[in-house]
Parts: sequence; C-alpha cells; structure tokens
Amino acid sequence: MDIQSIRAFLKVNETGSFSRAAEALFITQPAISKRIATLEQSLGTLLFDRIGKTVQLTEAGLAL
Repeated sequence: MDIQSIRAFLKVNETGSFSRAAEALFITQPAISKRIATLEQSLGTLLFDRIGKTVQLTEAGLAL
C-alpha cells in the first residue's frame, strides 16, 4: 500500500469515476485503474463495485 494508491482511492471515491479521478490527479485513467487494482490486490479484496461507468464503495471500501 502506497500513498499514490491511497490518493487514487480517495479521488475515485470523491468523484465517483476513474476518469474524473485521473483528470483531477493529472494522470491517465489506466494509471488510476492500475493503482486501484494494486491496492485491492495488496488488501485482498475489492474496494469498488464497478457498475457501467459508475463506481460505488464495497463494504471493504467503506472500512478503508
């Protein structure tokens, strides 16, 4: 778990979108996705439910 992944997690939660989070952090959407995937892998759980273009926190995401 690193600070960049945590920032990505917080920004996705704040904006409700991987794309908008990427714009806000001045990085690409694939970079956001990779950071979230790395964080989820290190924690061993999904943090977001991905439904179409929207995302919602899972129970684990809420706990984090």
